[in-house]
Amino acid sequence: MAGRLAEERQWSFNSNNVTALASPLPPAVSGRWTGPSRGPQTGSATMLLLHRAVALGLRQTCRLKSTHSRLCIQACSTNDSSQHQCPSLAFSTDNSSTRGWRVMGTLLGLGAVLAYHDRRCRAAQKSPHIYTREEVKSHSSPETRIWVTLGSEVFDVTEFVDLHPGGPSKLMLAAGGPLEPFWALYAVHNQSHIREILAQYKIGELSPEDKMPSTLKTSDPYADDPIRHPALKVNSQRPFNAEPPPELLTETYITPNPIFFTRNHLPVPNLDPDTYRLHIVGPPGRKPLSLSLDDLHQFPKHEITVTLQCAGNRRSEMSQLKEVRGLEWRTGAISTARWAGARLCDVLAKAGHQLCETEAHVCFEGLDSDPTGTAYGASIPLARALDPEAEVLLAYEMNGQPLPRDHGFPVRVVVPGVVGARHVKWLGKVSVEPEESHSHWQRRDYKGFCPSVDWDSVDFDSSPSIQELPVQSAITEPKDGGMVEAGEVTVKGYAWSGGGRAVIRVDVSLDGGLTWQVAELDREEQRPRKAWAWRLWQLQAPVPPGKKELNIVCKAVDDSYNVQPDTVAPIWNLRGVLSNAWHRVHVRVAS
Repeated sequence: MAGRLAEERQWSFNSNNVTALASPLPPAVSGRWTGPSRGPQTGSATMLLLHRAVALGLRQTCRLKSTHSRLCIQACSTNDSSQHQCPSLAFSTDNSSTRGWRVMGTLLGLGAVLAYHDRRCRAAQKSPHIYTREEVKSHSSPETRIWVTLGSEVFDVTEFVDLHPGGPSKLMLAAGGPLEPFWALYAVHNQSHIREILAQYKIGELSPEDKMPSTLKTSDPYADDPIRHPALKVNSQRPFNAEPPPELLTETYITPNPIFFTRNHLPVPNLDPDTYRLHIVGPPGRKPLSLSLDDLHQFPKHEITVTLQCAGNRRSEMSQLKEVRGLEWRTGAISTARWAGARLCDVLAKAGHQLCETEAHVCFEGLDSDPTGTAYGASIPLARALDPEAEVLLAYEMNGQPLPRDHGFPVRVVVPGVVGARHVKWLGKVSVEPEESHSHWQRRDYKGFCPSVDWDSVDFDSSPSIQELPVQSAITEPKDGGMVEAGEVTVKGYAWSGGGRAVIRVDVSLDGGLTWQVAELDREEQRPRKAWAWRLWQLQAPVPPGKKELNIVCKAVDDSYNVQPDTVAPIWNLRGVLSNAWHRVHVRVAS
């Protein structure tokens, strides 16, 4: 009897027994839960463990009950039954027995709860949770969970961000929004196994209303603006002005059209290419030309790779010193594309224009206008426009495609080596005038001034309009405020100089400018005096031992040995243009 009771005690319920009974679960049971809840993954694995634990509790209780019955029979079979209390009365106070029943009750109660949860989860799998785009948008950080959409499906990719082959920063660009615009940039995503990986993180679907494009308000002058890529960092919605994030800016030598920086001054016109006409005003005595898009295609097609930079690129660094007026551009108001179209010199010659001894300017007028009918305008010297070596284009293609609407469809001006403000989009009229354009943007904007000039003393007529831009460079990786691994750091960026001057060197410092190293420049061809496009550069350097932070600095030198100034203080101006001081990035070193 003592041996049997000892055997029963060995089966007292505890967590070790349950663990011992729970053999390794098959993959089908231990798989990821894909229901709407992102809490503990109870599912089938927990239910299987629960079933084993309940079975153990029942086994213990049945054995205790069997022992109780034997004791009761032995006691009642004695001659003097009156002197023996039936063990059934004692059984009710037996601690082991009571524990057995309590264990069973607890397990069965827990089982009911988990079974209910399991049914809810299975139901959720059959009927996905529905989310709005606003809900998805609110989940864009590790603290709020990182959600993305693909088609009509919603995914929680928080656990996958650090596993992303392209790095966490690339995936975070889509946080709270759709994946499609980013997948379109990288064809590697169009593979079945990529979608299989993503499917593991599905948590629901978009509401029917959010699957449809939103209705535009026709009374809004910007209602017909094109859809933009969500990666763009928006500085102004109306008019739309945005730049690509630095980590995408130098991913490729040619900037993809969807993330090319956008600088608009007015609503984007929606022009019909079939009815489009470009008016070229001829010299006195000559009839003006009215050219259709097909007419422009009849001129010899010329292609060039050109970098466009806004005069306000890196303005935000000037505003840190002292307030300036203008959009807070960071380092992304610059991009590079392959442009194609007719040479402006060929078109002007067709209209009868030729180089004259007196000063003259070619004035451009866009088809974008404000409510008063005032159009955007700018001008360049006639000598540049007529010079075949200057390669000024009336462009109708960008990276092998018709111009996107945001970038001037159907025709824009491209003036290599000159500030972006002169590259007039949606071109409607070209004329040759004795003075530069009277447009506000030519006469009262895009000019540089002494740091001491303020808005009370500024005289716009005293300063020439910006044409060629100074030498420029910036760091695109690593990001300011980020963290780099100890051992070796890779620094990437771009460098460019106006007027066709080639960048011949980029110097990089890891200690704020105390010591310098020369970066490796890309191998893209730079033609003498016609270096219209940027150079991408890279430096791989060891992190000094014991360093906990790095103050990374870059500066470029062009073939005229122009070099960037070390701070913005001597070049500060009230409009925040021509900001080309050393670019600085502060990062921490992982311990």
